[in-house]
Amino acid sequence: MTNNLFTLAQVSHHNHSKDCWLVIHGKVYNVTKFLDDHPGGDDVLLSSTGKDATNDFDDIGHSTSAVAMMDEFYVGDIDTSTIPSKVQYTPPKQPHYNQDKTPEFIIKVLQFLIPLFILGVAFGIRFYTKSA
Repeated sequence: MTNNLFTLAQVSHHNHSKDCWLVIHGKVYNVTKFLDDHPGGDDVLLSSTGKDATNDFDDIGHSTSAVAMMDEFYVGDIDTSTIPSKVQYTPPKQPHYNQDKTPEFIIKVLQFLIPLFILGVAFGIRFYTKSA
């Protein structure tokens, strides 16, 4: 076992299929050799580079054998002071659904009248074809 201490910036440089490192539970893993064998595909691992991937890892619910397998990929520890504190996610501003500024009451009336109109047409066709 190694006793190296890495910063997140150092680990972030290892972010492609020829050199892939992950930070999970305060430890740094070189998973490059495992990319082809990962059951979820290499994209899952590559998308977790450059950040603390602990939540990504825990959310999947890995088996105990998968967790034990991680020891062979361990290269050191992460300097936790280099990991940014959790950032609050703010979704992008979405335009209001009613972009054309149609008054709400018109929309509600149309939602009522259109099905009524369709029902009336269906009834008319039924009535017309029965009497003919």
